[in-house]
Amino acid sequence: MKRIFLSILPLLAALHAAAAAGGKQTMLYAVKDADSLYLDHYAADVEGQRPCMVFVFGGGFAGGTRDNKEYIPYFEFMNDHGYDVVSIDYRLGLKDVSGATDLSVREMVGMFNNAVTMAVEDLFSATLFVLDKADEWDIDPHMIVTCGSSAGAITVLQAENALCNRSATAAVMPEDFDYAGVVSFAGAVFSVKGAPEWNSRPAPVMMFHGSADNQVPFEKASVFGVGFYGSKYIVRQLDKEGWPYRFYTMEYQNHSMAVTPMRDNRYDIIAFLEEMVRDRRPMQAVTEVRSGDFPPCRTKFKVMDYVRANYAE
Repeated sequence: MKRIFLSILPLLAALHAAAAAGGKQTMLYAVKDADSLYLDHYAADVEGQRPCMVFVFGGGFAGGTRDNKEYIPYFEFMNDHGYDVVSIDYRLGLKDVSGATDLSVREMVGMFNNAVTMAVEDLFSATLFVLDKADEWDIDPHMIVTCGSSAGAITVLQAENALCNRSATAAVMPEDFDYAGVVSFAGAVFSVKGAPEWNSRPAPVMMFHGSADNQVPFEKASVFGVGFYGSKYIVRQLDKEGWPYRFYTMEYQNHSMAVTPMRDNRYDIIAFLEEMVRDRRPMQAVTEVRSGDFPPCRTKFKVMDYVRANYAE
């Protein structure tokens, strides 16, 4: 028995080394209220310091998982191109919401604002955890990018906006910290004070969005300045200031663009990360695609249309 046990030790050591050099590790990064928040670290099998992508899943702030099978091929692709990926849990502020059309406007505003704020707080907590692990994991702390789908895309854009404005939510982050880049799949910024402001230059942003998205506004959905300001609206703001961005839009595509770029636009994402994030080329680029797969359809929606699409029973 002793001989068998000793023979297993080299195998265990080899497995530990393999896990350290590449593969997936799951770790607890925070406990908030009754929620234990975990992250999955997918390490690229590359020597030396590596860039890292922090990924935030979608699900309307009501559902979703960090290890959704649809995401894994995308994570593996990023690993193959030298990026570590950290996919995180976050508190789901709307997980108990259904039939939201029965709520008052004031209740809906408070509900959305709370859900978005919690998600951003958790993204910052996860980022601080990654920064703390940077030496151990061989991650370049100056090359941490965020990426999110749907509610996750709202979270990463909102977090970047908070950093640019040094809002109270961003006070936990080091004063000189910013993400190196942001990739958004059907995202927006939520504001209760009119059009979002950018008091300093944001990181280079890449946004994907379909013009017929009825779940996250392509342009904006607001009442008296309160609501979501979508990708097209943000692009106009960045364009006016001459700040770098890459905008990819599909005419008449719906909310499926919250997922499809992870399959169809991987090389576009890598090109953005290499040219505008790593090499810091001050580019502004728009790609507008029209496909016969998406015939003309309705593209204008009201605030309650978005609420019904996401939360009506």
